[in-house]
Amino acid sequence: MTTALPLPPAYASPDLPVRRLLVDLETPLPRHWNGGDAFRTAFFNALSMSFPVGEQFFIDSVRAGLAALPVEARPRYEAEVRGFIGQEATHRRIHALFNGHLERQGLVNHWEPRIRRRLRGLEGKDIRASLAVTAATEHFTAILAEYLLGNPAALAGAETRLVTLWQWHASEEAEHRSIAFDLCRARGGNEVWRARFMRIVTFNFLADVFRQTVRNLWHDGELFRPRTWRSGWRLLFARGGLIRSIYRPWKRYFEPDFHPSQQDASRAERWLRDNGSAYAVVGR
Repeated sequence: MTTALPLPPAYASPDLPVRRLLVDLETPLPRHWNGGDAFRTAFFNALSMSFPVGEQFFIDSVRAGLAALPVEARPRYEAEVRGFIGQEATHRRIHALFNGHLERQGLVNHWEPRIRRRLRGLEGKDIRASLAVTAATEHFTAILAEYLLGNPAALAGAETRLVTLWQWHASEEAEHRSIAFDLCRARGGNEVWRARFMRIVTFNFLADVFRQTVRNLWHDGELFRPRTWRSGWRLLFARGGLIRSIYRPWKRYFEPDFHPSQQDASRAERWLRDNGSAYAVVGR
């Protein structure tokens, strides 16, 4: 039998403004938009394919998690939940536009149907399960975001509008990284739930992004080219690569005293501060 954690301490809810991205998403994407690199393009395309359905699930989970709290406990989370929903809804819309270009290039999204099948398995289950999946995925995206913002080579040679899109998304993921975690704890989620669902999310995410990347490369005719996999090695496994860089912050999630606010988000804060011309804050 597991013991529920107490309510999280009263972290000051960060301001989560909803931003309207000011970039051109009407102009078609080049076939290898990520600096002419087939692997990097296929990998980021795969990530984007998972976002619209994933972001909607996160919105639904956090909204339901807030509603499941006692009335007197809701005010401490309400403002942050509104900001989270606004930001994620904007990400969903932007990546739907991005993915529309991929569809017109003939790429097929095989990842989204798998996500939908898994999500059906959560229907009718304890809301803590959906919140735990959301919290784990949000930590995953936050550490991926910090990597992306600290490694310009990942988007080297891409058009400015596309670099801006990915860096803006990354910055907001780091900005709202705590709310699903806090709601899960407020509903009684504990370290056992946290570890179990992070392992599930990690396995599914890594397997699915690899499968979709391979599918994209197959369609592109680049799957069996040595240069494709040299690029893949550099991006993922070489010194300073993605997998090496995110391992420690990923592992930190399993420690009993972990909270997402402990994860460094200075690069995200700096990007949002220094790139105000790239977006307009809704309501201001």
